[in-house]
Amino acid sequence: MSASDFSMDGAVGRMTPGRWLGRAFAILILIVFVLFFIVPLVWLVLAPTKTDRQLLLEMPFAFGSFETLAANWTTLVTFQKGLIWTWIGNSAFYCLAALAITLIISIPAGYAMALTEFRGRRTLLAATLIVMLVPSTALVLPIFLELSAVKLIGNPLAAILPFSFFPFGVYLTYIYFSTAISRDLLDAARVDGANEFQVFTKIAMPLATPVIALVGFFNFTGNWNNYFLPYVTLPGRKSPVQVGLAELLSNVPAFNPTNAASTTISLSSLALGTLLAIAPVLIVFLFAQRYLVSGMTAGGIKG
Repeated sequence: MSASDFSMDGAVGRMTPGRWLGRAFAILILIVFVLFFIVPLVWLVLAPTKTDRQLLLEMPFAFGSFETLAANWTTLVTFQKGLIWTWIGNSAFYCLAALAITLIISIPAGYAMALTEFRGRRTLLAATLIVMLVPSTALVLPIFLELSAVKLIGNPLAAILPFSFFPFGVYLTYIYFSTAISRDLLDAARVDGANEFQVFTKIAMPLATPVIALVGFFNFTGNWNNYFLPYVTLPGRKSPVQVGLAELLSNVPAFNPTNAASTTISLSSLALGTLLAIAPVLIVFLFAQRYLVSGMTAGGIKG
């Protein structure tokens, strides 16, 4: 027996009750995590392959059939002449337009608060932090009243403008520029004759790719999943997909028995619509994860 094997056996033999308890607690937390998050996701992925009857009577994690999946897909995409695609297109338009405005405002604002000195800088930073603490649902009523006063209810701007308000993005950018960008590098560019706009666009912006991706991802996913504000400001065919899912839900007899006679959507088709609604966010995450990891770790290293 080698020395390493002996030391390993000795370490196992010296396992204290406290360490065993800690390991058991960690395993318990992992099991709860799997049951609470992974199991419903697996059920959601398998549900579109079954009929409603199979969902109720058969094993919950059994695969149905590709024929049933195709039938549920047809039911979903033909609901009210393809309304699901209209909802997804609305979400894409609102989120991408808001994302462009957010990046145009948040990145320069974070840079200015981190690397320049101006009157009211500390006050503006404090206000940004305070606004971040206000729950977004608490702002729905005043935003609705403001939009109603300028007659924007039902207009795409009723989603785009509020979606563009993203103080968390300003704060993320401020933290990144404060910790990960060298002031000496920027000063050297100024000494070489670059003006402030050139310093920002040619030096700071290329170095800020990770935080730009991070701000963009958080803004896009938050707006894509936003339900309450679009629900009260964009009715009907102008709704985004999250509000559209609620309309689909109201047409499922299991959730709304009073509409059973006019129901055209099954529970399986609703599950398929839910998967279709979260697919864009998943795709964005898969393509942007390298930049997201860089953005989340770069602020911890002084450049």
